[in-house]
Amino acid sequence: MAAPPVIDGAFARWLAARAGQALLDLRAELGYTDPGALKAAGDKLSHDLLRAELARWRPADAVLSEEDEGSRLAWAAGAEPTVAPRLRADRVWIIDPLDGTREFAEEGRSDWAVHVALWARRAGSPHRLVGGAIGLPAQHRVLATDQPPAYPPLKLAVASGADGAGRRIRLAASRSRPPAFLADLAEELDAELVPMGSAGAKIAAVIGGEVDAYVHAGGQYEWDSAAPVAVATATGLFASRIDGSALEYNKADPRLPDLVVCRKDLASRLLAALQHHLRVP
Repeated sequence: MAAPPVIDGAFARWLAARAGQALLDLRAELGYTDPGALKAAGDKLSHDLLRAELARWRPADAVLSEEDEGSRLAWAAGAEPTVAPRLRADRVWIIDPLDGTREFAEEGRSDWAVHVALWARRAGSPHRLVGGAIGLPAQHRVLATDQPPAYPPLKLAVASGADGAGRRIRLAASRSRPPAFLADLAEELDAELVPMGSAGAKIAAVIGGEVDAYVHAGGQYEWDSAAPVAVATATGLFASRIDGSALEYNKADPRLPDLVVCRKDLASRLLAALQHHLRVP
């Protein structure tokens, strides 16, 4: 096998594509008769592949993975944060080997993803994400920072009965666990909710212009958003926590429970409306 690209963004793309193809092959091999077994096998296969390739090609870098119990739980077990190698590292890969396991295990669904992001201590970015890729295997595409997509075109849906001047914002929403406040937020903004699977698929939809924003609150981790945020901000989109503060990664506690990703022209209106409905944890 030829060596992968040296540039970090291109390397992230390469990793996400390799893991994605392996997951497609696994889906074809196992089928959908036992969703639980397919989910578990997919998580393990993608995690093992990404970890092996990172160990081979980026051995000096640390890794934070959803499927790596050590990196996830060291902070919760009462250990001093300084004992976690990733907290001392200058470069940390933040990966979600299979984002959207429910959708992965459902035949015909394409809204699941592979997340690969790179955090660097000395980067100029406020969130310090310097490279990343969202693999969308069932959609046969990878969005990555080495070749950022163009800023999304405006595709607001025309409101029912409108004369063309009235338009509705489209908000990506979880198909299984939407935040309780989201319906009220949509009503205030006269927005349309668009149910989707994984966080990566939702933010990819914002990047592509299929929706205008993704808002989440109530429980996520760094690996859920790092790669999608890296690509979204490279595209020129706005990303923050729901109070407008910066997203921060490679923290001792990897919980990052809320975020907003949207078009820049929508950010101030969306953040103002959010303050009517919830408080940041």
